[in-house]
Parts: sequence; C-alpha cells; structure tokens
Amino acid sequence: MEENVHERLSPNLPLSALLDENIRNIKIFTDNSSDINIKPAAVGQNRITVLTCEGMTDTDTLAELIYNKLNSISNDDPLKPAELMSKLFNEYLTAAEQIEIKTLGDLVLKLQSGFAIIIINGCTSAIGIGIQGYNTRGVDEPSSELNVRGSREGFVEAVRTNMSMIRRRIKSPTLVFEMQQLGSRSNTDICVCYISDKADPKLLQNVKERIKSVDLNTILESGYIQPYLEGEGGWFFSECGTCERPDTFAAKLYEGRVGILVDGTPFALIVPHLFIESFQTLDDYTQKPFYAAFIRTLRVIAYLITLFLPGAYVAIASYNPEMLPSSLILNLAAAEQTAPFSLMVECLFIHFMYEILREAGIRLPRPIGHAIGVVGGLVIGDITVSAGLVGAPMVLVVALSGLCSFVVPQNYEKIVVLRFLYIFAGGIFGLYGLLLTAGAVIVKMCSLDTYGVPYMAPISPFSPKAMRDMLIRANWKRMAKGDVTVQSLNGSSYK
Repeated sequence: MEENVHERLSPNLPLSALLDENIRNIKIFTDNSSDINIKPAAVGQNRITVLTCEGMTDTDTLAELIYNKLNSISNDDPLKPAELMSKLFNEYLTAAEQIEIKTLGDLVLKLQSGFAIIIINGCTSAIGIGIQGYNTRGVDEPSSELNVRGSREGFVEAVRTNMSMIRRRIKSPTLVFEMQQLGSRSNTDICVCYISDKADPKLLQNVKERIKSVDLNTILESGYIQPYLEGEGGWFFSECGTCERPDTFAAKLYEGRVGILVDGTPFALIVPHLFIESFQTLDDYTQKPFYAAFIRTLRVIAYLITLFLPGAYVAIASYNPEMLPSSLILNLAAAEQTAPFSLMVECLFIHFMYEILREAGIRLPRPIGHAIGVVGGLVIGDITVSAGLVGAPMVLVVALSGLCSFVVPQNYEKIVVLRFLYIFAGGIFGLYGLLLTAGAVIVKMCSLDTYGVPYMAPISPFSPKAMRDMLIRANWKRMAKGDVTVQSLNGSSYK
C-alpha cells in the first residue's frame, strides 16, 4: 500500500517562520524527490534557501536574475528578515512573474512548474520567480492540418507558447485567457480562451461548469477532458472540435466560440463544433470563391462516396442487379463466380484488412512504414484477387472508398463505423435497409444540439445569412458586411 504522507502534510499547511522546518516539510511532501535542488546561502546576515526543480528552470536566467542579485547584497548589512523580503520582492529581484507564496502546496506546485523559490529564515512566506526554461519542441508546421497558403505555424506542447501565437493574431483587449489547473496529481495547466464581446456569457458559463466537473487524477492530452465537454451525442458525433493551427483557432474565436488549450498537447479544443466545419479549411478563404466552392463540393462528394459506395455496391449487386448496365453485370458475374463468399462478406473482409494495414502503417516507425503500402497493395491485394477470394470490382470499390475517406480526415472515426453499418444494412436488407439506416443517422444528427446550437446548423434549421459561407463562399467584400456568430444561427438558444 502506498505510504500516504500527503495526508500528514496538508497542501494548505502555512509556511513556518523556521527555514529548517520548511525545508523538512518540503522534503516530506515531495518524498525526497531527487529533482528538487536546494541551495542554502546567507544574505544580509540572514539564512536563505533557493529551491529549483531540475530541468524546469532556465539556468542562465537563474544565475543572472537571482544569484547575481543575491551576491550583490553585502552580508554586513544588518537586514531583518522582513526587510530583506521586502527588498528582494520590490527592489532586487525584478521579474515579469513574481509572486508571494504562503502555503506548502502552492510552493511545491510553483516549484514543479518552473519557478525558483526563495525562502528566508524568519518569514512565513516565500518568493516565487517565474524563470521557466524546460525544453520544448520548436514551432513547426502542423502535421494534421496542412494548407497551400497561409501560416506554417502549428501549436506546440507548451501552453504559454500557444497563447502567444494566438495573441499575435488577435491584438485585442477583448481576447481573454483564463488559466487554471486540472488533475489532482498532474496539476495540468488549462487555458480557456474567448473574445469577451463575441462569446455569449451563457455559453462561457456552460463551458466553465463542464470544466469544473472534470474529476481526473492525471490529464496528459486534450482528449482526456473532451468527453466532459460533449453532450449526449458526444459518444459518436464530435460536438467538440480539435484544432492544431493558431490561425484557425483565432478564426473560431471570432465566431463566438470558446477554445481550450491544454498544456502538453498541440491539439486545442473548440466548442461548439458543427458538422459542416469538417468540410472547411483555411485554404478556402485564401483562394478564389469559385474554386473554394468547387473544392468544398468535391469534399462533400468524397464524403458521400466513402460512406455509401461499399454498402450501395453490395445492395445493388445482391438485390437489384438490373440497375447496373448489362455489360457491367456480365463483368461482375465473371469476377465473382469463383469467389467463395457472398458480396457482403467479401466487402467486410477487405475493409477489415484495409483498416489493419492502415493501423499498422500508423504505428510502424516511419522509415519502414512505406513497406505496408507495398505489402498491402501489391502482395495482399493481388494475391487475394488471383486466388479468387475477392473479386476485382470489390477491391476497386474498397480502394476508392478508402481514398475518399482521407479527404475529410476529421470525420474518419465516424466514417469507418458508419461504413461497416451501411455494408451490413445493404447486404441484409438491400437498398431499403441502406436508406432507412442512413435516414435514422441523419435524423439523429439533426436532433442534436451542441451548447444550445443545432449540430447541423446552418443547414437544419436553415440560416440564409450563414449560407454565404457554406458550399459557395462569398467574397470578402460581402462577408465583411456583417459578422455571423454561432449564437446568431437559427435554432440557437442564445438568440
């Protein structure tokens, strides 16, 4: 059983006036962790101790800002502890982030967050100086949201770096960052971002209440808290969007949404998230409107193909072959006459193999990941057709549906599950089963609302003003005539 020393020393324990007692309590509270550096010294005839956490502070700043300043104070100067504390806090130590610490829990939290802590014998408080210097990944192009034009910057794991990238794009006093910690053990930094004159107060209050309901020991990624930010449809439909680009994140804030940054992950959360957003990218707003309309239409067609083509092929070929051209029927019959399984079983089998190959390609190291494409495309695909296990038309259908699924990567998880569902429905009940299943899914999507905004808005309910940024995007001169926020859409409970 774990020794629960933290019950004996409460985080709310006030700091003692005795330096030795404070050091002893810190060692007990941290279980003598070896990454806690304790540096005793004497300044102005007073005993002090400088505490840092290994690898969390900038050593150059520590030497220049703290040690040099402390060495400049003469030990012959008979300063009382309170006088030394006042001089250090108000005169000698000048830092952008400098706080007073009075409890043991707050001291350890700041220490492990990259602060340098100065404790003076005879004082019941300590000084925390923000000199964070832990190693982070440099700002680089996002891996999951590439674009032709626009910024090449993507979010990184350090939350404060992400905040600075957003501030560079929105230099407005109404942009608000609210920091807090979540996770009883990890104490992960969470930043709630919004534009105060855009985001509805009820929406903001709803988001904050859901964040308060997060009851986790450790938060290592934004996906840990995402289920707490989603409603009843969040088990399947994405009511909380993710974003890896600061420019896209800023654009969502302008629309009245609320963003959440989580320290330790480059993926930010945005609420509310609507279905139509999966078909929109930043490139749509940097290209000509006619081409943006073409590309968005292409994405919708690809989405429909990847969802319905396998199920429709199985349903039509099994129950309604008269719908196909006669020459195609003959070719299909010739390809399938040696196959030992039904079309539905073939389709399920080849899709299952495709998902295995995709997962293996993701998990393998990059230098050998390309081998999966060779093995899957040339070896498995060719041999299964040559051996008569799967017909050639079925391989083409699966390849086309798999290719189209990457056009809308945000919906890939739902696409995979729905595609298998539609194959079952088409293989067992034909086109009627396929259409009824699709209708049930659409009805469910239209019934959802995310933070008081219909999930299918502005399609259902229809919002004429918002249609200028749907499949056909208006030019910037027209779009600049009036802002459209998520709260102004028809069906919104905030109107």
